[in-house]
Amino acid sequence: MKTTHLLLIALAATLPNAGAANKPGGALPRHGMLVYSDLCVHEGSGEYGGQRITLQRFAEVDTVIYEYTAGGLSWPLVATDVNVDPRGKMMYFTVQEGEEERTISGKFSPDGTTLTLDGGYCEDHSQPMVLAKVRDFARKPRACKTCPAPKRRGAE
Repeated sequence: MKTTHLLLIALAATLPNAGAANKPGGALPRHGMLVYSDLCVHEGSGEYGGQRITLQRFAEVDTVIYEYTAGGLSWPLVATDVNVDPRGKMMYFTVQEGEEERTISGKFSPDGTTLTLDGGYCEDHSQPMVLAKVRDFARKPRACKTCPAPKRRGAE
């Protein structure tokens, strides 16, 4: 009986940790679905603003569904050329918006709770586009923030 218990303990110690296999290097899991969003509602008009990225991670491929606003929430765009860093630190993907093809890229926070997209809101890019990981899908969207006044350069 003791030998059987010792054998089971030794066998369990040699099996790979399922959680470690799911997280190759970062806080981003290798399998599953993650949603990152900064969707908000403009107080005056009641229209949505922001973006939502749904990342689906399968064994063989990663897929992205991208949504953005231009007055109303856009039709979901299925991305092509989806690439997630094997360490789970950054990603990029391409979407077709009408005739225009656009590549969107960003970096995940070390704990995977945010995705900061390259570029920025507002004309002077003073505000980065930070999308939070959605945990509560029933939560109402927050109010949109207004862009700060553009910084003016001195007279030249």
